[in-house]
Amino acid sequence: MATVIPDSTPEQDSGQRIARRSLHDEVVERLRDLIVEGELEPGKRVPERVLCERFGISRTPLREALKVLASEGLVELLPNRGAVVAPLTVVELDEIIEVMVALEGLAGLLAASRMSDAGIVEVKALHYEMLACHARADLHSYFKLNQAIHLAIIEGAGNATLVQTYGALNGRIRRFRYMANLSGARWDHAVAEHEEILAALTRRDSALLSRLLSDHLRNKYQHLKQAYEAEAQAAE
Repeated sequence: MATVIPDSTPEQDSGQRIARRSLHDEVVERLRDLIVEGELEPGKRVPERVLCERFGISRTPLREALKVLASEGLVELLPNRGAVVAPLTVVELDEIIEVMVALEGLAGLLAASRMSDAGIVEVKALHYEMLACHARADLHSYFKLNQAIHLAIIEGAGNATLVQTYGALNGRIRRFRYMANLSGARWDHAVAEHEEILAALTRRDSALLSRLLSDHLRNKYQHLKQAYEAEAQAAE
């Protein structure tokens, strides 16, 4: 049974410490955010002791969370050496993007005809929440809603193999998708693209939705690759 170190004073509760409820999911989400947002860098060891103190947890839930992130391709578990944030080469990034573009396009073709009306309403709701986050320049919340929209469309395609394949690959490049929005111009352009995607989904225009989703990722890809290459150069 995982133990939780209780908060001693309100001043110590800065939003970092984790409550008893949903401990496993909370730890996974916090660690994923640290990787996606660049606080834990590729190729660097995950500082287990520091994170346990930061979150107020024992090593057991932390290590269980690392197993989940390893299945997503975000970390690598090394025998007797703990975990490191998984690096991603330019070649690997190129290959993953090629496949992801095809998957996004396929999802558009299928979701336009298969997604339920209720599912489309939910995407609309997520979209408007996302716009509000963009207006507040809240990239952290924006990105979570953005990913929820893409996943909803993928799931709306009604193909379990597509969902599984997409999820495995998206985990590998999630951090770079986040980094692409660090450019204000690209972020604004991405929001405009999402407006078009929502309109095509609402009209159930499968051909247009397929093209828009594929183009959306291709456009982001250029920023993903530039960000990655800049990061690689800085590490040299």
